[in-house]
Amino acid sequence: MKQPTAGESKADGGDCLRPASLPFRAKSPEPGLGTNPGDPMKQLLKEIRRNPLLWLLIFVPVVFAAEKLRPESHTLLFVLSVLAIVPLAALLSHATESVAAKTGDSVGGLLNATLGNLTELVIALTALRAGEYMLVKASIAGAIVTNTLFMLGASFLIGGLKHHVQEYNRVTVRVQAGLLFLATVALLIPSAVSRADLTGGAGFTQHLSVGLSVLLIITYALGMLFTLKTHRELFASVQADHAGEAEEAPWPIGLALALLAGVTVLVALVSEVFVESVQKAAEAFGMTPAFVGFIIVALVGAAAEMASAFSAARKNRLDLSVGIALGSASQIALFVAPVLVLLSYVMGPAPMDLQFWPGAIVMILIATLTVPLVTSSGRSAWFVGVLVLMVYLVFAMTLYLLPPQAQ
Repeated sequence: MKQPTAGESKADGGDCLRPASLPFRAKSPEPGLGTNPGDPMKQLLKEIRRNPLLWLLIFVPVVFAAEKLRPESHTLLFVLSVLAIVPLAALLSHATESVAAKTGDSVGGLLNATLGNLTELVIALTALRAGEYMLVKASIAGAIVTNTLFMLGASFLIGGLKHHVQEYNRVTVRVQAGLLFLATVALLIPSAVSRADLTGGAGFTQHLSVGLSVLLIITYALGMLFTLKTHRELFASVQADHAGEAEEAPWPIGLALALLAGVTVLVALVSEVFVESVQKAAEAFGMTPAFVGFIIVALVGAAAEMASAFSAARKNRLDLSVGIALGSASQIALFVAPVLVLLSYVMGPAPMDLQFWPGAIVMILIATLTVPLVTSSGRSAWFVGVLVLMVYLVFAMTLYLLPPQAQ
């Protein structure tokens, strides 16, 4: 097997669990940074001017003002909070990439894996503290399905419209698909056992959920060890070297760390407004609670990741797009969901379990089985993306039209 070069070793850790633009960001010198106190702020302002998505940051103070002035306007607060979370997620993603680029392979991969889904985690923690367990579970299931089907399918479609055929590393897909299948089994068991009347009630389900959560977190840690350390050479990108392309240098480490802290606080505050207004707004828009949690929350939380995945696909970096989509899904299933179960004993009004409603389990299972079906060849074209997106749209339409009494 071909051993990775020094440049490829960056792709190993980044392309598997949580790759952002780390594998392809040039280590260009940053003259003057750190010597002039104005440089980091100028770099941040330049990024905001360059990226239209960050122009939505104007809605961050607007949503706080609206909450104070019109707290009863749930529909307005819902729309404003969505518009505020999207640019904050983009800033969080960029700051995470910059920190990872400075810290090297192992620590960088860990930071990408830990902080990459921070937006979804903060939203879920806010709903958990409010006792909105249906919203939490719907957002978990929705994030897995959205990343697996919508983000992956749209990446295939967007990349295929520009490039006739694209290739990617099949080993990465197989490992991620295996992790997702394991997580699906762990989510399926509590529901299947409880409905078979083989348990002693809610106490058994809660104890089983805690045990399964520990197993999933251990599996997630071992998966990171496998992909980032012991067998990293298997996950090298199959695309051509992009070293000659002009890439933006990462932000200074001080600026990136300050943004990580500040943006995390802002996301938490905006998420409180979002969770408090989402149910009332759903009624106003005629959306079912299942549709809100499964589709809306998942799309809002993954907005920045989708921007990175779609951009990489257009640049013929499909390994990066596939890694972002499937890595994010497996992290939600193996890390975020178990952590929420454990934290519910500390933060929630009552313990949360891993017992999902049957429809969510079926959708997660279909999404998990779709991945190996469409990626077995290691090649993609635009129509493959259309097929994957159609599966997602079938789910979205079903949830939107679902009668209230059926939920």
